[in-house]
Amino acid sequence: MGPFTVTGMATLPNPLPQLALDPSGRSLGLRLPPGRLVDATDDGPWHEPLLWYAEKPAGPGTWKALGAPGARVGLLPVLVDLGGPGGGPEDWGLLPGETSYPGDHDAEDILAEYWEEETEELEDTEETAPFGYEWPGLAPAAHLAADPDTRAAQVADALESGRDALIEEAHLALVPARRSADIPAAIGWTGPVNYDGDVARICAVLRSWEDRFGIRVVALGLDTLVVAVAAPPATVEDAEAVAAEHFAFCPDNITQSHRATLRAYAEKLVGQDTWTFWWD
Repeated sequence: MGPFTVTGMATLPNPLPQLALDPSGRSLGLRLPPGRLVDATDDGPWHEPLLWYAEKPAGPGTWKALGAPGARVGLLPVLVDLGGPGGGPEDWGLLPGETSYPGDHDAEDILAEYWEEETEELEDTEETAPFGYEWPGLAPAAHLAADPDTRAAQVADALESGRDALIEEAHLALVPARRSADIPAAIGWTGPVNYDGDVARICAVLRSWEDRFGIRVVALGLDTLVVAVAAPPATVEDAEAVAAEHFAFCPDNITQSHRATLRAYAEKLVGQDTWTFWWD
């Protein structure tokens, strides 16, 4: 197995090249349906596959059937949307060579930077009340309401059933990554490129959310990210603190929504087991 690299730094062995010779994955202890390996990037073919995805759309139970065995060999599950306007991962303009390492970034520093940049554009603080222009700091960690991996499987099943309008045709993919939060960086995903050109900074925030809210990255589209949440905020006050992070992380969620204020957005976060983000 060759090393999986991000900007030249080996992070873990990549089992995916074995699937070129053994598409069923039996040598890895897997039983995979027909699928495709993706090495296409915006800069040409990558030196090894970035992900594998199933040719047929996922159905309820697919995540548990393929994701858990894959994780045991270092291939983490994520749904990829092949029905959106951007086509499949081959067409997304992946840029793994432009991606740094998530662990090199501090989540709070990144969110504070995003917050400052976004609030500078506001004429008043109605959108960001009750916090105004000043970054309020990280939201407190919440108590787990479910096992994070179990919650991820539940959210994946819901997405596979077509219950999220932003994910049109979900296919199960496997990505070589150490933790779920790193999946976008592992493939050089460019969904937020108009907001931040280095998706590893986005992943640093996702790592923090893994630690505080038990999130798992469940689905990716061209510019859409869906995460499962095992420890959602339980009160409106806690939800407002989380909403502030969401505003910094993906302001389009609020500014281009019918819930165009942080307070209104926060009301929908109480007990919510799925967070969806999209960047214009």
